Amino acid sequence: MVSPGATIRDAIAANAVVADDTYLGEGATVDHFAVLGQDPLDAEPLVIGDRVVIRSHAVIYRGTTIGDDGHIGHGALIRESTVIGRRVSIGSHTVVEHHVEIGDGARLHTGCFVPEYSVISAGAWLGPGVIVTNARYPNRPDTKANLEGVLIGPGAVIGAGVVLLPGVVIGEGALVGAGAVVTHHVRAGARVVGNPSKEIS
Repeated sequence: MVSPGATIRDAIAANAVVADDTYLGEGATVDHFAVLGQDPLDAEPLVIGDRVVIRSHAVIYRGTTIGDDGHIGHGALIRESTVIGRRVSIGSHTVVEHHVEIGDGARLHTGCFVPEYSVISAGAWLGPGVIVTNARYPNRPDTKANLEGVLIGPGAVIGAGVVLLPGVVIGEGALVGAGAVVTHHVRAGARVVGNPSKEIS
């Protein structure tokens, strides 16, 4: 459904695929070959806010909400039951799994991976290729029952190529240097680098 004030021709590229019950806010645009409203079919309709730009080949599942003034990059994948705030930028080829929360003004650069139950707070910044993990015991029968989401605090900066291990909490305004592997919580305002990461002054 295209909101009043927009037209299907202006808002949606002819070769995009958009579920009939998708809500597309005023001034939102959908580029070529994007897919909006992918299954699961029993989920609520996809809701896209005003002035959101969705680039070519992005795939966004049902049951997700994206706030106003967001940007979704080329080839990005966003799974179901994810809540994305206003003014959020999700870079090309980034994967956001289901049941993720992303706060207002957060930015995820190209090629990030954010698994289920992650929380990325308002104003947080993830550099290219950041990998967030949530499976402390991967490839076991009980893996899904023991997932531990990562929490990235408001305004935290996660450098390029960082790996965050399951259950880690990154404090407000913390800085994680490029390439770090974070195995423990990082306090608010701290700076950490290395593998395994260590706090520096």
